[in-house]
Amino acid sequence: MKILAIGRNYIDHAKELNNPVPKKPVIFSKPETSLLKNNNPFYYPDFTKDLHYEAEIVVKINKLGKNISEKFANRYYNEIGIGIDFTARDLQSELKQKGLPWDLAKGFDNSAPISNFINISDIKDISKLSFSLDINNKTVQEGNTKDMIFSIDKIIAFVSQYFTLKIGDLIFTGTPKGVGPINIGDKLIAKIEGKEMLNFEIK
Repeated sequence: MKILAIGRNYIDHAKELNNPVPKKPVIFSKPETSLLKNNNPFYYPDFTKDLHYEAEIVVKINKLGKNISEKFANRYYNEIGIGIDFTARDLQSELKQKGLPWDLAKGFDNSAPISNFINISDIKDISKLSFSLDINNKTVQEGNTKDMIFSIDKIIAFVSQYFTLKIGDLIFTGTPKGVGPINIGDKLIAKIEGKEMLNFEIK
């Protein structure tokens, strides 16, 4: 399986990092070893001193597809979850300044904590889905899929031009504004529509 992720998919987040608003989806990938499941603790790596959280809705692909039309994209997933795209911001800035890929800053081990998945039939409207992240009982991010620059279906249509999507592939759909640093001892709780989905600690 593979993990594809979308950068700068919320206008306010692009602006908070002083990035241009993209005209096409910004795509990067994370290896399977980046996944952190079952609310296991995350251990702060020693190669960064500025690790940021980015809460995101995650889509699980349930059907093999290539060159998928946007109007048929909704046939290729029926489950969503929530995840954190941990980013070593200091390392990312260094790599960007040199024009190098972001892999070291985004794809390190356990950099993608992820919740269990829920069936979209249990969701009223996936295009108006609210989600949030709390750190130490304080809400730091609140997002809604209606504010995405590129919708889930547009993302699937776009990425499937370049990558064959396989059953079990995951797509991190981008983070809203409010990203910031985490510290050892922090407790993170991520929710979809107010329902707790992810709950883990930084060690």
